[in-house]
Amino acid sequence: MITTKEFDEIRPYEPEEMQQAFNDLLNDRQFSLVMKGFAPWLPKSVRNGLLRLAFIGVKTPLDFQKRFMKPVVKHIIRKHTDGCSFEDTALKSNHNYPLSTIHSPLDERFTFVSNHRDIVLDSAFLDVLLFDSGYPTTVEIGIGDNLLIYPWIKHLVRMNKAFTVRRGLSLRETLASSQLMSRYIHFAVTQKKENIWIAQREGRAKDSNDRTQDAVLKMLAMGGDLKELNIVPLTISYEYDPCDYLKAQEFQQKRDNPAFKKSRQDDLDNMKTGIFGYKGRVIYRPAAPINTWIDELKDLPKAEYFKAIAERMDHEIHRGYELYPCNYIALDELNGRAEHTAHYTEADKQHFEAYLEAQLAKITLPNKDEAFLRERMLTMYANPAINKLRVDSL
Repeated sequence: MITTKEFDEIRPYEPEEMQQAFNDLLNDRQFSLVMKGFAPWLPKSVRNGLLRLAFIGVKTPLDFQKRFMKPVVKHIIRKHTDGCSFEDTALKSNHNYPLSTIHSPLDERFTFVSNHRDIVLDSAFLDVLLFDSGYPTTVEIGIGDNLLIYPWIKHLVRMNKAFTVRRGLSLRETLASSQLMSRYIHFAVTQKKENIWIAQREGRAKDSNDRTQDAVLKMLAMGGDLKELNIVPLTISYEYDPCDYLKAQEFQQKRDNPAFKKSRQDDLDNMKTGIFGYKGRVIYRPAAPINTWIDELKDLPKAEYFKAIAERMDHEIHRGYELYPCNYIALDELNGRAEHTAHYTEADKQHFEAYLEAQLAKITLPNKDEAFLRERMLTMYANPAINKLRVDSL
């Protein structure tokens, strides 16, 4: 495999680095404490021995995902969702686009650009869904270094095909970091033959009003032609967002104190809640790659080009939403009307009301603004419906 030292600071581990990384993980005191929480009755030597036994035969990050991460994510799907599915007909039926040089879409590599619902699981679910759909490999993902607060987390994510996105830099440093990351993404897709997953914007859209930042596309173009990345707009639809109350809480904190910033512990709490909270039904729906239409925009002025691509991608992502009863209920409640009652029952409405009350009860702000928090949560669930209904009406 072709490699280069240029990307050593940000890339996932190479196969020859996996054993040392695993040893470093086992020798990390904080990681040992985390493992103790899963099996407190086992001595450390026994836990490590079992992990070493399980690691036999793991040569690559993909092996690591198959051996360790896939069973964990499958367990999360069984325990914390009502099913997670991947509707990939757009990919399997659109393999005659410009860069295709092979006959099976399963041999293609893609850069999935999606709306962002969960810090950890958006890409983890996608990995398992690709496996189950017969694709030969998973995705490499960008993860912000603000989440890599302990050495063991950094080891773990690099073993799990993650590359590092540097945060909190100066303008000049951000430009250099973006250029490096873009070159790496092009390298990963074209030479390593990896898929990539990246969110359509920095951070999650806390109100679920998903919009692709043209800055993300400009970053992807820094390292080469967008076409060679085979970009696929991907829609992720959660029935319920377990972090909804945390997002609503943050809205009030920022309203009351514009200088408010989340702590690292807040980030970890969001990760934990997102992983172990109830999500209901989850559907992943990719659109056709942008290579099927991007040439229609090639004559636009450069200042308009990336904005036009972003808008077209938003159209595809919004069209791909799966709308659940809660989305229609939230929209009707916000509007004070009953326009969409054909899409839900009275039982659905009562269930959603009980869910909202339970989530709001988890917020413990001293100056808790119930009306504001409720409106924020309703908006989160209404926005996918607003966006999809608008696209469907065009």
